Amino acid sequence: MGYKDIKFPEGSKFLVTGSAGFIGSNLVEAILNLGYKVRGLDNFSTGKKENVEEFLNHPNYEFVEGDIRDLETCMKACEGIDYVLNQAAWGSVPRSIEMPLFYEEVNIKGTLNMMEAARHSGVKKFVYASSSSVYGDEPNLPKREGREGNVLSPYALTKKMNEEYGKLYSKLYGLDTYGLRYFNVFGRRQNPEGAYAAVIPKFIKQLLNDEQPTINGDGKQSRDFTYIENVIEANLKACLASTNAAGQAYNIAYGGREFLIDIYTQLTSALEKEIQPHFGPERLGDIKHSNADISKAKQMLGYNPEWNFERGIEQAIEWYLKNL
Repeated sequence: MGYKDIKFPEGSKFLVTGSAGFIGSNLVEAILNLGYKVRGLDNFSTGKKENVEEFLNHPNYEFVEGDIRDLETCMKACEGIDYVLNQAAWGSVPRSIEMPLFYEEVNIKGTLNMMEAARHSGVKKFVYASSSSVYGDEPNLPKREGREGNVLSPYALTKKMNEEYGKLYSKLYGLDTYGLRYFNVFGRRQNPEGAYAAVIPKFIKQLLNDEQPTINGDGKQSRDFTYIENVIEANLKACLASTNAAGQAYNIAYGGREFLIDIYTQLTSALEKEIQPHFGPERLGDIKHSNADISKAKQMLGYNPEWNFERGIEQAIEWYLKNL
């Protein structure tokens, strides 16, 4: 049943990098609720202080403010750690097209620093965030591991490089690495602000403010929107996966497919708003359709997502109504 019954050895200690971000803060909360120790690492470049404030007084939580681009910070953060959940990265395809050098530095060098620190600290499992963007221009659906196309953005390339290093670190150094290819994750604490905000929180906020949202393209692009609870499950189950499953990447999604225009209609209906969207130009580097085959993650990690889109979006809307 999901991840609530997952058991780790007593006294297990987790490091969550990017712990003040959307996915990172949810992982921190889930692990603390399970009764284990967590160290968070973040430099607040994209994460938000309010995402971690509620944990600061928790006896099992410690927070380190620092940057994964600094190897010494990574080494200190990994001291005494059993499991690393590396979520620290800069997201957004369009932003990466504007800032390729920065993405190289944070997403590739930073992740490599973390793998190196984990290796030297004798960490048991290194689980890291990859992305469905690594499929690039491969047109077939559903997306299946081992069948990738040419990447379409610097962001996608950084994630592909993370996977290559993950493979090498397992093979050369015996560090058990697991790459999780997230497909359009959504849910509580996802930031609705800014030009690069994810589409669901952005639409919700604009509709609540009676603003007209912009849909890039014709709205007929489809995504395998994945609720945050499924992602928490995948991270924790990867920590218990066998060494045979290490050095590989896995699709983490629900395995469904939603069209953007349908989601928009669903949100206007749920929020009781009658606002027509504005249709803008398509975004450079975007993939038109994405839908995941999750059979490999099910088989190798025991991943069994319980939250479909409908159930997840209800929870997300409820959270934003209370917190926006």
